[in-house]
Amino acid sequence: MKNPWVVIGVVAVVLIGGSVWYSGQVSKSYNEGVVLTEHIKGNPNATVTLTEYSDFECPACKQFEPVVLEVLAQYGDGIKFEYKHFPLIQIHPYAEPAAWAAEAAGQQGKFFEFQELLFENQEAWVPPNPAPSKYFSQYAEELGLDMSQFNRQVRSSIIKDKVRAEYNTARDLGLTSTPTFFLNGQKMNITTYQDFKDQVATAVNSSVEFGNVTTSSSGGTGVVDTTSATN
Repeated sequence: MKNPWVVIGVVAVVLIGGSVWYSGQVSKSYNEGVVLTEHIKGNPNATVTLTEYSDFECPACKQFEPVVLEVLAQYGDGIKFEYKHFPLIQIHPYAEPAAWAAEAAGQQGKFFEFQELLFENQEAWVPPNPAPSKYFSQYAEELGLDMSQFNRQVRSSIIKDKVRAEYNTARDLGLTSTPTFFLNGQKMNITTYQDFKDQVATAVNSSVEFGNVTTSSSGGTGVVDTTSATN
């Protein structure tokens, strides 16, 4: 008669191997069709670049959103706007899952539309709400997304890695709060909403004055000194 411990060991190895294989297949399914994209508004070829590091659970980010939209509406062709994730995971436990959901919506071309719904309804899905995912699914349905694709890709390790990579970049830049803005690669020092709008206007107008050769995203001439972060 075979040693029962040997049989148990063989069964255990088979079960573990099968579990690992199944996990790998599921993970592959979640990543199917995922294409990493940057989230840009305005003119992608503009010489003035405004970059925001933001957190969907952050009340200050929600309050700043209409100001950003106002600036983009005013200087649409003269500015390139980039959105970057900086979920403050130590104090905002749902910020990272919200970013995953927005990225999944972005796979169907609805990142900024999903962002708008997250900010509009922020009080509904943030703590103490115990189940934000049901709200994320609701917003996806409102946008007419393919729910099978959304529910699959929101679990994508590629999406999660992207969000965490942008978080790590923000930390490497020394950022500690949101929203934080960069104007042509320089961290903005903002005291009021009007101050923000004035600095952007100066950058855009300088670009026009100097024939759209003012700066690149790494910095340059013709831009007001913009150092430090907001709220």
